[in-house]
Amino acid sequence: MAGADLSRINTNVAALNALKALRDINSKLSIHQLRLATGKRINSAGDDPAGMVFAKRLESRSRGLSVARDNIGDAQNLMATAEGGMQNISEILLVMKEKILQAANDTLGTTERTAVESQLDDLASEIDNIVSTTTWGGNTLLDGTFTGKIFQVGEGATDTLSFGITQNHGASGLSVADADLAVDTAANASSALSGVNTAITTVNTSLQTIGSTQLRVGIKEANISVTINNQLAAHSRIMNADMAQESVEMMKYTLLQQSANAMLSQANVQPQSVLQLIMGR
Repeated sequence: MAGADLSRINTNVAALNALKALRDINSKLSIHQLRLATGKRINSAGDDPAGMVFAKRLESRSRGLSVARDNIGDAQNLMATAEGGMQNISEILLVMKEKILQAANDTLGTTERTAVESQLDDLASEIDNIVSTTTWGGNTLLDGTFTGKIFQVGEGATDTLSFGITQNHGASGLSVADADLAVDTAANASSALSGVNTAITTVNTSLQTIGSTQLRVGIKEANISVTINNQLAAHSRIMNADMAQESVEMMKYTLLQQSANAMLSQANVQPQSVLQLIMGR
């Protein structure tokens, strides 16, 4: 900073120095005022170029993970829908098993066996009805056609989970349709019982597969939630202003502004002392 020479009044160096100091103070004061007004430490790339780039990367990742978490929620709802349909089919198969066990007993006559056969046919039809109505997004989930599906469970292109239900859970797919079960004799009932037991095992296997997938995506969801929180915390530390610190800085520069204004006013009148030399006072 240039030194002031009060004997030269054509250029008031002291005033210029005070003015420069005042402008610097005003510039810094405006920065802290803006931070307090917006709550952000970085309001433009010029404030911290590297910090803004890093913060934008964190923001991109956290927003991508938020969408991935929503995708996982949708996948869980889809699998819960499929599971619900399978649970209902499992209950029907257990009822079918009970009826077949009754028919396997030779204490039943022809009329009773016919009644059991009719009920088994109705139950098989209900299984087909459950399969046709268990859908998601226009896709039938339990007829063996819901295969090769990809769930986006992360923010990266390769963060995916493959899923599909390859087993046809309809009555024909489980071999419990009208043509597959006959209980007109005890021997046929025993054969039908074996088929229903196999169908129950098949449905239980499907339920286990869905349960395992649900467990996996649940773990992914929990991990993503923790990651999002950490990303947001890091982003906040870079981008957001420390309001307490900014308040202190603003108060400091407000006081300096008042002091610089006072010094500028004094520097403007100091050259008048030279007039006393000219006027002999």
